[in-house]
Amino acid sequence: MKTFIIGGTGFLGYYTCLELLRRGHEVSTLAHMSPPDELDFPQEVKLDIADMNKISDEALLAHLQGAEGLIFAAGVDDRVVPKAPAYPFFYAGNVSTTERIMRLAKQAGVKRAVIFSSYFVACDRMWPELKLSETHPYIKSRVEQIEAAKRVAGDELTVSFLALPYIFGAMPGRMPLWAPLLGYLESALPWVFYPAGGSAMVGVKEVARAAVGALERGERGKLYHIASENLGWTDFLTRFGHILHKHKKIITLPNWLVKFGASLVVLYHKLQGREAGLDLVPYVQVQTRNAFLNLDDAPKELDYEHCDLQEAFEATVEVYRVLKEKTTKKNKMKMDR
Repeated sequence: MKTFIIGGTGFLGYYTCLELLRRGHEVSTLAHMSPPDELDFPQEVKLDIADMNKISDEALLAHLQGAEGLIFAAGVDDRVVPKAPAYPFFYAGNVSTTERIMRLAKQAGVKRAVIFSSYFVACDRMWPELKLSETHPYIKSRVEQIEAAKRVAGDELTVSFLALPYIFGAMPGRMPLWAPLLGYLESALPWVFYPAGGSAMVGVKEVARAAVGALERGERGKLYHIASENLGWTDFLTRFGHILHKHKKIITLPNWLVKFGASLVVLYHKLQGREAGLDLVPYVQVQTRNAFLNLDDAPKELDYEHCDLQEAFEATVEVYRVLKEKTTKKNKMKMDR
Protein backbone atom coordinates (compact mmCIF):
# COMPACT_ATOMS: atom_id res chain seq x y z
CA MET A 1 0.00 0.00 0.00
CA LYS A 2 1.25 3.51 -0.77
CA THR A 3 1.13 5.20 2.60
CA PHE A 4 1.54 8.84 3.59
CA ILE A 5 2.50 9.74 7.17
CA ILE A 6 2.04 13.11 8.80
CA GLY A 7 4.91 13.38 11.31
CA GLY A 8 7.26 10.68 10.05
CA THR A 9 10.38 12.08 11.77
CA GLY A 10 8.76 12.13 15.20
CA PHE A 11 9.21 9.43 17.81
CA LEU A 12 6.10 7.46 16.82
CA GLY A 13 6.21 8.34 13.14
CA TYR A 14 9.79 7.15 12.69
CA TYR A 15 9.13 3.69 14.08
CA THR A 16 5.92 3.48 12.08
CA CYS A 17 7.91 4.23 8.92
CA LEU A 18 10.25 1.35 9.75
CA GLU A 19 7.38 -1.06 10.37
CA LEU A 20 5.61 -0.05 7.15
CA LEU A 21 8.79 -0.71 5.18
CA ARG A 22 9.32 -4.02 6.95
CA ARG A 23 5.84 -5.10 5.89
CA GLY A 24 6.34 -4.12 2.25
CA HIS A 25 4.54 -0.79 2.05
CA GLU A 26 5.72 2.24 0.09
CA VAL A 27 6.14 5.25 2.40
CA SER A 28 6.27 9.02 2.05
CA THR A 29 6.05 11.55 4.85
CA LEU A 30 5.64 15.22 5.65
CA ALA A 31 7.28 16.36 8.88
CA HIS A 32 7.88 19.77 10.42
CA MET A 33 11.37 18.88 11.67
CA SER A 34 14.36 17.12 10.17
CA PRO A 35 15.49 13.83 11.73
CA PRO A 36 18.42 14.10 14.19
CA ASP A 37 21.90 13.64 12.74
CA GLU A 38 22.33 10.51 14.86
CA LEU A 39 19.28 8.88 13.28
CA ASP A 40 19.71 6.57 10.31
CA PHE A 41 16.48 7.64 8.62
CA PRO A 42 15.52 5.14 5.88
CA GLN A 43 16.39 6.35 2.39
CA GLU A 44 13.42 4.44 0.98
CA VAL A 45 11.05 6.95 2.60
CA LYS A 46 10.28 10.05 0.56
CA LEU A 47 10.75 12.83 3.11
CA ASP A 48 9.57 16.44 2.84
CA ILE A 49 10.13 18.96 5.63
CA ALA A 50 7.35 21.51 6.11
CA ASP A 51 4.74 22.50 8.66
CA MET A 52 1.43 21.12 7.40
CA ASN A 53 -0.36 24.04 9.05
CA LYS A 54 1.65 26.53 7.01
CA ILE A 55 1.28 25.08 3.54
CA SER A 56 -1.71 25.46 1.24
CA ASP A 57 -4.44 22.89 0.69
CA GLU A 58 -3.12 22.48 -2.85
CA ALA A 59 0.39 21.66 -1.61
CA LEU A 60 -0.90 19.20 0.99
CA LEU A 61 -3.22 17.61 -1.56
CA ALA A 62 -0.23 17.09 -3.86
CA HIS A 63 1.47 15.08 -1.10
CA LEU A 64 -1.62 12.92 -0.70
CA GLN A 65 -2.13 12.19 -4.39
CA GLY A 66 -1.64 8.52 -5.17
CA ALA A 67 -1.67 7.45 -1.51
CA GLU A 68 -3.98 4.62 -0.53
CA GLY A 69 -3.27 4.84 3.20
CA LEU A 70 -2.76 7.70 5.66
CA ILE A 71 -1.31 7.72 9.17
CA PHE A 72 -1.72 10.89 11.23
CA ALA A 73 1.09 10.84 13.81
CA ALA A 74 1.04 14.54 14.60
CA GLY A 75 -1.19 16.83 16.66
CA VAL A 76 -0.43 18.34 20.07
CA ASP A 77 -0.32 16.57 23.43
CA ASP A 78 -0.93 17.51 27.03
CA ARG A 79 2.69 18.43 27.80
CA VAL A 80 2.20 21.78 26.08
CA VAL A 81 0.93 24.54 28.39
CA PRO A 82 -0.42 27.29 26.10
CA LYS A 83 -1.65 30.75 26.91
CA ALA A 84 -5.06 30.78 28.61
CA PRO A 85 -7.62 29.76 27.59
CA ALA A 86 -6.12 26.44 26.54
CA TYR A 87 -9.01 24.95 24.58
CA PRO A 88 -8.60 26.97 21.33
CA PHE A 89 -4.98 25.83 21.14
CA PHE A 90 -5.84 22.15 21.51
CA TYR A 91 -8.84 22.46 19.20
CA ALA A 92 -6.65 23.95 16.48
CA GLY A 93 -3.88 21.38 16.95
CA ASN A 94 -6.03 18.26 17.17
CA VAL A 95 -9.48 18.90 15.74
CA SER A 96 -9.02 21.48 12.98
CA THR A 97 -5.89 19.81 11.60
CA THR A 98 -7.60 16.43 11.57
CA GLU A 99 -10.68 17.78 9.80
CA ARG A 100 -8.46 19.34 7.15
CA ILE A 101 -6.26 16.32 6.51
CA MET A 102 -9.25 13.97 6.36
CA ARG A 103 -11.08 16.25 3.93
CA LEU A 104 -8.05 16.42 1.63
CA ALA A 105 -7.33 12.69 2.01
CA LYS A 106 -10.83 11.84 0.89
CA GLN A 107 -10.46 14.25 -2.02
CA ALA A 108 -7.19 12.54 -3.00
CA GLY A 109 -8.81 9.11 -2.96
CA VAL A 110 -7.18 7.73 0.18
CA LYS A 111 -9.08 4.62 1.31
CA ARG A 112 -7.75 3.85 4.79
CA ALA A 113 -6.49 6.04 7.62
CA VAL A 114 -5.17 5.66 11.18
CA ILE A 115 -5.10 8.48 13.72
CA PHE A 116 -2.91 8.39 16.82
CA SER A 117 -5.16 9.33 19.72
CA SER A 118 -4.84 9.25 23.52
CA TYR A 119 -5.83 6.73 26.12
CA PHE A 120 -7.56 9.57 27.91
CA VAL A 121 -10.38 9.02 25.41
CA ALA A 122 -10.62 5.44 26.67
CA CYS A 123 -10.59 6.74 30.26
CA ASP A 124 -13.38 9.17 29.39
CA ARG A 125 -15.46 6.23 28.19
CA MET A 126 -14.53 3.99 31.16
CA TRP A 127 -15.30 6.62 33.79
CA PRO A 128 -18.17 8.82 32.53
CA GLU A 129 -18.84 9.99 36.09
CA LEU A 130 -15.55 11.95 36.01
CA LYS A 131 -16.70 13.98 32.98
CA LEU A 132 -13.13 14.14 31.72
CA SER A 133 -13.95 15.59 28.31
CA GLU A 134 -15.91 18.39 29.99
CA THR A 135 -13.21 19.21 32.53
CA HIS A 136 -9.95 18.96 30.57
CA PRO A 137 -9.35 20.94 27.33
CA TYR A 138 -6.87 18.40 26.01
CA ILE A 139 -9.16 15.41 26.53
CA LYS A 140 -12.06 17.34 25.02
CA SER A 141 -9.99 17.99 21.91
CA ARG A 142 -9.10 14.30 21.58
CA VAL A 143 -12.74 13.22 21.89
CA GLU A 144 -13.77 15.83 19.32
CA GLN A 145 -10.89 14.81 17.04
CA ILE A 146 -12.38 11.33 16.71
CA GLU A 147 -15.87 12.68 16.12
CA ALA A 148 -14.59 15.10 13.48
CA ALA A 149 -12.54 12.45 11.68
CA LYS A 150 -15.48 10.03 11.48
CA ARG A 151 -17.83 12.78 10.30
CA VAL A 152 -15.51 13.96 7.53
CA ALA A 153 -14.48 10.45 6.45
CA GLY A 154 -18.06 9.31 5.98
CA ASP A 155 -18.42 5.98 4.17
CA GLU A 156 -15.72 6.68 1.59
CA LEU A 157 -12.70 6.56 3.91
CA THR A 158 -12.18 3.93 6.61
CA VAL A 159 -10.56 5.54 9.63
CA SER A 160 -9.60 3.90 12.93
CA PHE A 161 -7.94 5.25 16.06
CA LEU A 162 -5.24 4.15 18.51
CA ALA A 163 -5.68 4.93 22.22
CA LEU A 164 -2.04 5.39 23.24
CA PRO A 165 -0.94 5.49 26.92
CA TYR A 166 2.56 6.27 28.25
CA ILE A 167 5.12 5.31 25.59
CA PHE A 168 8.70 4.11 26.05
CA GLY A 169 11.66 3.47 23.80
CA ALA A 170 14.58 5.30 22.26
CA MET A 171 15.11 7.61 19.34
CA PRO A 172 18.79 8.31 18.66
CA GLY A 173 19.62 11.98 19.07
CA ARG A 174 16.51 12.93 21.04
CA MET A 175 16.24 13.01 24.80
CA PRO A 176 13.32 10.83 25.98
CA LEU A 177 10.30 12.50 27.52
CA TRP A 178 11.02 10.52 30.67
CA ALA A 179 14.32 12.30 31.33
CA PRO A 180 12.97 14.36 34.30
CA LEU A 181 11.68 11.21 36.00
CA LEU A 182 14.97 9.39 35.38
CA GLY A 183 16.82 12.36 36.83
CA TYR A 184 14.57 12.20 39.89
CA LEU A 185 15.30 8.50 40.35
CA GLU A 186 19.05 9.20 40.02
CA SER A 187 19.01 12.03 42.57
CA ALA A 188 20.69 11.82 45.95
CA LEU A 189 17.35 11.47 47.74
CA PRO A 190 17.02 8.13 49.57
CA TRP A 191 13.29 7.97 48.82
CA VAL A 192 11.01 8.41 45.84
CA PHE A 193 7.68 10.12 46.45
CA TYR A 194 4.90 9.33 43.98
CA PRO A 195 1.09 9.20 43.82
CA ALA A 196 -1.03 6.08 44.17
CA GLY A 197 -2.48 4.28 41.17
CA GLY A 198 -0.98 3.08 37.92
CA SER A 199 -1.27 3.18 34.16
CA ALA A 200 -1.21 1.26 30.93
CA MET A 201 2.17 1.47 29.21
CA VAL A 202 3.49 0.58 25.76
CA GLY A 203 6.76 0.32 23.86
CA VAL A 204 7.16 2.44 20.74
CA LYS A 205 7.75 -0.61 18.56
CA GLU A 206 4.37 -1.98 19.60
CA VAL A 207 2.72 1.31 18.66
CA ALA A 208 4.23 0.93 15.19
CA ARG A 209 2.99 -2.65 14.87
CA ALA A 210 -0.50 -1.61 15.94
CA ALA A 211 -0.53 1.35 13.55
CA VAL A 212 0.31 -0.81 10.53
CA GLY A 213 -2.16 -3.46 11.67
CA ALA A 214 -4.88 -0.82 11.93
CA LEU A 215 -3.97 0.54 8.50
CA GLU A 216 -4.30 -2.91 6.96
CA ARG A 217 -7.33 -4.24 8.81
CA GLY A 218 -8.71 -1.64 11.24
CA GLU A 219 -12.49 -1.46 11.64
CA ARG A 220 -14.22 1.75 10.59
CA GLY A 221 -14.52 4.21 13.48
CA LYS A 222 -13.05 1.90 16.13
CA LEU A 223 -10.78 3.01 18.98
CA TYR A 224 -8.16 0.33 19.72
CA HIS A 225 -6.55 0.10 23.17
CA ILE A 226 -2.78 -0.20 22.61
CA ALA A 227 -0.76 -1.32 25.63
CA SER A 228 2.06 -3.74 26.43
CA GLU A 229 1.45 -3.96 30.19
CA ASN A 230 -0.61 -2.45 32.99
CA LEU A 231 1.60 -1.39 35.89
CA GLY A 232 1.09 0.21 39.27
CA TRP A 233 3.32 3.25 39.78
CA THR A 234 5.34 1.44 42.48
CA ASP A 235 6.13 -1.49 40.18
CA PHE A 236 6.92 0.92 37.36
CA LEU A 237 9.38 2.95 39.43
CA THR A 238 10.95 -0.19 40.89
CA ARG A 239 11.70 -1.55 37.43
CA PHE A 240 13.32 1.69 36.32
CA GLY A 241 15.23 1.82 39.60
CA HIS A 242 16.73 -1.61 38.88
CA ILE A 243 17.83 -0.52 35.40
CA LEU A 244 19.44 2.61 36.85
CA HIS A 245 20.94 0.63 39.78
CA LYS A 246 19.12 2.97 42.14
CA HIS A 247 17.23 0.90 44.69
CA LYS A 248 15.18 3.36 46.70
CA LYS A 249 12.13 3.11 48.92
CA ILE A 250 9.03 4.33 47.13
CA ILE A 251 6.64 6.28 49.32
CA THR A 252 3.06 6.67 48.10
CA LEU A 253 1.75 10.17 48.66
CA PRO A 254 -1.78 10.70 50.02
CA ASN A 255 -4.20 12.12 47.46
CA TRP A 256 -4.75 15.35 49.39
CA LEU A 257 -1.04 16.12 49.19
CA VAL A 258 -0.96 15.37 45.45
CA LYS A 259 -3.90 17.76 44.98
CA PHE A 260 -2.11 20.43 47.02
CA GLY A 261 0.97 20.11 44.81
CA ALA A 262 -1.23 20.26 41.70
CA SER A 263 -2.91 23.44 42.97
CA LEU A 264 0.51 25.11 43.30
CA VAL A 265 1.33 24.23 39.69
CA VAL A 266 -2.04 25.61 38.55
CA LEU A 267 -1.35 28.84 40.45
CA TYR A 268 2.07 29.10 38.81
CA HIS A 269 0.50 28.69 35.36
CA LYS A 270 -2.13 31.33 36.14
CA LEU A 271 0.53 33.81 37.16
CA GLN A 272 2.12 33.22 33.75
CA GLY A 273 -1.21 33.64 31.96
CA ARG A 274 -1.18 30.00 30.89
CA GLU A 275 -3.51 27.03 31.22
CA ALA A 276 -2.68 23.32 30.96
CA GLY A 277 -4.61 20.91 28.78
CA LEU A 278 -5.24 18.81 31.88
CA ASP A 279 -6.83 20.63 34.82
CA LEU A 280 -4.34 19.27 37.32
CA VAL A 281 -6.42 19.30 40.52
CA PRO A 282 -9.35 17.20 39.21
CA TYR A 283 -6.84 15.22 37.13
CA VAL A 284 -5.56 13.72 40.39
CA GLN A 285 -8.69 11.51 40.25
CA VAL A 286 -7.23 9.91 37.11
CA GLN A 287 -3.58 9.96 38.12
CA THR A 288 -4.25 8.07 41.35
CA ARG A 289 -6.48 5.40 39.77
CA ASN A 290 -5.41 2.31 37.90
CA ALA A 291 -5.80 3.67 34.37
CA PHE A 292 -5.48 0.25 32.76
CA LEU A 293 -6.37 -0.82 29.22
CA ASN A 294 -7.45 -4.11 27.67
CA LEU A 295 -4.26 -5.93 26.60
CA ASP A 296 -5.79 -8.76 24.59
CA ASP A 297 -8.20 -7.44 21.97
CA ALA A 298 -6.04 -5.19 19.78
CA PRO A 299 -3.27 -7.74 19.09
CA LYS A 300 -5.88 -10.30 18.01
CA GLU A 301 -7.92 -7.90 15.90
CA LEU A 302 -4.96 -6.12 14.30
CA ASP A 303 -2.77 -9.24 13.99
CA TYR A 304 0.37 -8.26 15.88
CA GLU A 305 2.30 -9.49 18.91
CA HIS A 306 3.10 -7.57 22.07
CA CYS A 307 6.60 -6.14 22.30
CA ASP A 308 8.82 -6.46 25.37
CA LEU A 309 8.14 -3.45 27.60
CA GLN A 310 11.27 -4.15 29.64
CA GLU A 311 13.34 -3.78 26.47
CA ALA A 312 11.65 -0.43 25.83
CA PHE A 313 12.44 0.66 29.41
CA GLU A 314 16.10 -0.26 28.96
CA ALA A 315 16.30 1.55 25.60
CA THR A 316 14.81 4.65 27.24
CA VAL A 317 17.50 4.62 29.92
CA GLU A 318 20.29 3.95 27.43
CA VAL A 319 19.54 6.93 25.17
CA TYR A 320 19.02 9.10 28.27
CA ARG A 321 22.49 8.20 29.55
CA VAL A 322 24.16 8.74 26.17
CA LEU A 323 22.63 12.18 25.64
CA LYS A 324 23.16 13.19 29.26
CA GLU A 325 26.85 12.35 28.93
CA LYS A 326 27.10 14.35 25.70
CA THR A 327 25.44 17.34 27.35
CA THR A 328 27.80 17.11 30.33
CA LYS A 329 30.85 17.04 28.03
CA LYS A 330 29.59 20.04 26.03
CA ASN A 331 28.99 22.04 29.20
CA LYS A 332 32.44 21.12 30.50
CA MET A 333 34.06 22.27 27.23
CA LYS A 334 32.22 25.61 27.45
CA MET A 335 33.43 26.10 31.01
CA ASP A 336 37.02 25.25 30.02
CA ARG A 337 36.92 27.92 27.34
